[in-house]
Amino acid sequence: MSKATLIAECCQNHNGSRDTLKRMIHEAAAAGADYVKIQAIRSREVAFRERFEKGSKADDGTVRVIQRPYQAEVDRLGKLDLSLDDEAWFVDECARAGVASMTTVFTRSGLREIAGMGYEAVKVASYDCASAPLLRELTAAFSTLVVSTGASFDSEIERAADILIGAGSKFTFLHAVTIYPTPMHELHLRRMAWLRRFTPRVGLSDHTAPAKDGLWASKIALGLGARCIERHYTVLGPTETRDGPVSITPAQLAELRAFADLPRPARMARLAAEYPGWEVALGQSERALSHAELLNRDYYAGRFASKVGGRDVFNWEDVDLDAVARGNTAK
Repeated sequence: MSKATLIAECCQNHNGSRDTLKRMIHEAAAAGADYVKIQAIRSREVAFRERFEKGSKADDGTVRVIQRPYQAEVDRLGKLDLSLDDEAWFVDECARAGVASMTTVFTRSGLREIAGMGYEAVKVASYDCASAPLLRELTAAFSTLVVSTGASFDSEIERAADILIGAGSKFTFLHAVTIYPTPMHELHLRRMAWLRRFTPRVGLSDHTAPAKDGLWASKIALGLGARCIERHYTVLGPTETRDGPVSITPAQLAELRAFADLPRPARMARLAAEYPGWEVALGQSERALSHAELLNRDYYAGRFASKVGGRDVFNWEDVDLDAVARGNTAK
C-alpha cells in the first residue's frame, strides 16, 4: 500500500506573522503532514477589473458577477503578505522541522521569484488549471506538481494533462469543489475516478467545514483510494482568520494521518460503521459546474496578474514576459 500524502495548507492563516507560521510548520510536522504549504500571494499583483467593483445581479436577485472591490482586496492582502525573505526562511524552516515545503504560485512573475528557493513541490490553484503558459513554465522549473482541477472544464483538464505528461512531470490531480465551505452533498467524489484516466496520483483538495462535517470528506476520499489530501490548516481559532472556518487543527491533522495510514479496507470499514450516510459525497463523475462555482471561476481566474511593462499579463496569455517588459508583445 502506498502511503497517502497529506498537505497542510497554511494559506493566509499565519496572518503575516513568521512566529505563527513557525508554529504551524512544526505542529504540522509533528502531526504527520508530508508537506506544509504556503501561498505565493503578492498584494501588488492583484488585478483591477472594473466589473467586480460593484458586481451585478439579475432582475430576480441572482448574482451574475461577484462584488469584490480592488482596493479593499489589496488592503486586506497587504496585511498578510510574506516577503521573499520570509518565503526563503519558510523553505529552510520546513527542512529543520523535517517536513517538505510547497507553495502555490499565482503569477508567472511570482514563479520566477520562487524558482530557486528550494521548494520541493509547487501547487497550481484550480483557477490556473487552464493556464497553459504558466503550466509550461512550471514544468520547466519543478519536477513535482500538484494541480487542483476545481472550476475547470473537462477540456481544460485534458489539455493540462497533455502539457504535464508531455513534459515528463510527476504530477497529482486534485479534485476540488470551489464552494467555500463545500456542502457534503456537493462533493462529487466520483470525479476522482474520472481524473484517474490521466494519472494514478489523484486526490482531494477539501474545502468542507470541520465544525459541521468533521474530517469525513477527506476520510471518504481516502476510502475511495485518494493518494493525496490537501486541507486548509490553522493553529489559531476558527474566527481569527478568513480561512479559519474551512481549516483543520493540528489534532485533526493527526487524526487524518492515522486514518490515512490504515489499509484501504479498514478505512472503508470505519466509514461504514461511523458514517453510514457516506455515499452522499459520491455525486457524479461528469457534471456541469454549479452557478456558485462559475461565479468563483469568473472572479478568481485573473484575480492576480504579472505586472510587466506597465500592463497586467494574465497566466493564460501566451506572451513572452521579457518581450512585454521591453515593450514588444511578440512571442
